[in-house]
Amino acid sequence: MRFEDRTDAGRRLARRLERLRGADVIVLGLPRGGVPVAYEVARALTAPLDVLVVRKLGVPWQPELGFGAIGERGVRVLNDDVVADCGLGPGELAAVEESERAELERRLHRYRAGRDPVPVPGRTVVIVDDGVATGATAEAACRVVRHAGAARVVLAVPVGPERTLARLRDVADEVVCLETPRHLGAVGAWYHDFAQTGDDEVAALLGGAARPAPAAGPRPPNREVEVPAGPVRLAARFVLPDRAPAVVAFAHGSGSGRHSPRNRFVAAVLNRAGLGTLLLDLLTEDEERDRHNVFDIVLLARRLQGASAWLRRETALPVGYFGASTGAGAALEAAADDPGIGAVVSRGGRPDLASPAALARVRAPTLLIVGSLDTRVLSLNRLAADWLRCEHRLAVVPGASHLFAEPGTLATAAVLARDWFTAHLGHPDSGGPEAGGPDTARPGAERPEATGREATGPESGRTGADRPPPRPA
Repeated sequence: MRFEDRTDAGRRLARRLERLRGADVIVLGLPRGGVPVAYEVARALTAPLDVLVVRKLGVPWQPELGFGAIGERGVRVLNDDVVADCGLGPGELAAVEESERAELERRLHRYRAGRDPVPVPGRTVVIVDDGVATGATAEAACRVVRHAGAARVVLAVPVGPERTLARLRDVADEVVCLETPRHLGAVGAWYHDFAQTGDDEVAALLGGAARPAPAAGPRPPNREVEVPAGPVRLAARFVLPDRAPAVVAFAHGSGSGRHSPRNRFVAAVLNRAGLGTLLLDLLTEDEERDRHNVFDIVLLARRLQGASAWLRRETALPVGYFGASTGAGAALEAAADDPGIGAVVSRGGRPDLASPAALARVRAPTLLIVGSLDTRVLSLNRLAADWLRCEHRLAVVPGASHLFAEPGTLATAAVLARDWFTAHLGHPDSGGPEAGGPDTARPGAERPEATGREATGPESGRTGADRPPPRPA
């Protein structure tokens, strides 16, 4: 059985650990990929979540051979047999530990952002990863936590080979694993979406878990719905966390948004930040077979406007748009005639497919995210940005191509989107200033250029240099 993504794996794993709810339990995620899984486990068990950073101590001339491991607060576990067999002296041991200790402290500082670690001594500790292959990191984690004073150690993973799990049962009091194939292959092969988890997402999950939890209530609904839009009803996946401040409707280029693994990944990041999401199919199955419909921006925009009207009736919350490919053009076309849209984000999108007049009418703060390797689309986004009169920014993700398939790039885009929506959707009147009528806005016309910025890198959702003047008409 394959998992949709790490969120799905965490929820399934949590059901197997339900018996631990109410016990003196803490959940520790192994970075990076184990933290999103651990986040779901901790939520289900209403247990504290923290990160468990361990560093293997490798023999200097054969780093893959570990002679021990270290954890925070000076914890060090050595394999005396390996130390003796390799003839490692005190100086060599100290040099390796000093290097690994520096990296461990750097990661802890980045992930915890000044928060104190959750106390381990005397408690049941559930160590969570997104899967195990050789089990070396999981074994080191179990030993470090035991050395730190844990009363009971439970290792919980979605998938791992039986031979590895058998060895790990020697260092953990209990091992919980959902899938135990004889031949594992790669851990990522057991996920439909195994995009790399970045440091920003780890820090965000830990920060969110550290905030006081709202009063107990029903879990966020994750349900398939049908959204009326003119003469058709559109299939959608609707998630609304408890006390969500806003909801984001997704517009996908092919028309089928709820099955897109990249959209689902971004939606999961938004859900963890407390935002609602509507993954929407803007076209019916019959309509999607005609490629002309995929580029019918006016049709897609009308469907999206129908979805936003439905969301307002259902939730009475501010609405934002997230568009990919031609869906980005549709999102901006739809936002042009709806001043109630609080924010728009485009990922690898074609905002240039919206009409220039529509782009000039958009008032919602707009973030355009493009990969640095997607040079043609990057140029088209710059052209579209020249027409925007609202607050807007162009964020260029280094090393990303059109589909953001490169390790870490999709996670970077998701964090940029999350930060943009959380910064703007709570302030529905934060759009750009009124500056003349829409018919007068054209490249070279007078407009508030200080609100348009372009930046590169994971922080580009917040900072960047001013955009150059628009091209003359």
